[in-house]
Amino acid sequence: MEDIFEAKRALRKAMALLKKEYLPTILSDLSQSALGCLERSEIFRKADSFAIYHAMRDEVQTAAFIDKWASSKTIYLPVICGENLELHEYSKNTALKPGVFGILEPVPGANVEKPRPDLIVVPGVAFDKQMNRLGRGKGYYDRLLIEPELQDVTRVGLCFNFQLVPQIPVSPGDIRMHYIITDQHFFAGSNQRITIS
Repeated sequence: MEDIFEAKRALRKAMALLKKEYLPTILSDLSQSALGCLERSEIFRKADSFAIYHAMRDEVQTAAFIDKWASSKTIYLPVICGENLELHEYSKNTALKPGVFGILEPVPGANVEKPRPDLIVVPGVAFDKQMNRLGRGKGYYDRLLIEPELQDVTRVGLCFNFQLVPQIPVSPGDIRMHYIITDQHFFAGSNQRITIS
């Protein structure tokens, strides 16, 4: 287990250095390409609702995409609550505030019912073609995705193509994606069909 921990830490460090080689303008262009691939996919076009994240500086930038779809699909954004993530509905009238890590989150209200979006778009430090994901090490998404109402929801890993690696070190409790979308490719897990218009 310690070897896996060290391998994950080394991969996070290597990916952080790799991201520094890309100018913000390049990452912005790559973000648009990745999100274009997402919105052309059948899984997104068929979804009435989806969960997505407001990005950190080195992730696929989602702010304009969220605003674009806020009037035609139901959107949920994650809110950090202690050790866990909660999904809160977002509209163009929803107040946002920086959360624990400076990520914009909806101001929590009365979140009585736990939502079940049609798909969840998940960020990551790195992914592999076996649908494994390396997060930042806090386990927020792994805990979120095993909640009973979300276990069967379609999971989409969203990243830059350079974040794909041959193999992610995997620990018990790490949750695989059903699809991975980059600025260049759309990968599906076993028995999943890919359709992009």
